[in-house]
Amino acid sequence: MISFKITAQRLKFETCDMLMFTSKQAVVSANNIDTNWINYPCLAIGKATKRKIEELGGKVLFSPQSFYAKVLAKGIQEQFSDKKLLYLRPKEVSFDSKAYLKEQSIELEEQIIYETFCVKYLNSQKPKENAIIIFTSPSTIKCFFKNFKWDSSYMAVLIGSATQKHLPYYCDFVVSDEALIDSCIKKALEIRKNNVK
Repeated sequence: MISFKITAQRLKFETCDMLMFTSKQAVVSANNIDTNWINYPCLAIGKATKRKIEELGGKVLFSPQSFYAKVLAKGIQEQFSDKKLLYLRPKEVSFDSKAYLKEQSIELEEQIIYETFCVKYLNSQKPKENAIIIFTSPSTIKCFFKNFKWDSSYMAVLIGSATQKHLPYYCDFVVSDEALIDSCIKKALEIRKNNVK
């Protein structure tokens, strides 16, 4: 449902001694801009983000179990209060980390390094009745509804609670067991299997 475009030409390493990532795509984008990011310790939100950092050769010092603001702030306060954090992020985010952390007296520098765009589809490409539709971010929900109307026979599988908040109230949904695309697919297959007559 979405495509990505890198918007930064360089990473502002001079403002930090530690990097923060909240998505796998941010890691991929940073790597495409400057592979020297792997020389900085990282704070990773989410299992998929942590996995991508390590896969590309980076080192994760902290990865909270959940992206709840209090959990994130507490972890930073306890372990990295003396660090200068640089949050490499998309243009649009579902949670304002900088504002929240500032309330907790934690300064966070940000750099927008990519943005997302909705892919356009024809109405003839609309999912068939009884489709199970996986949403992995608020952006994918927004882009789906820019293209299609929801059918009451659809079932949504959501990657987490942050994504759930953006789904219209009239949509049937379940949340995956883990905030991973693989977990969403597994949940969708379970639903399909249970609904086969």
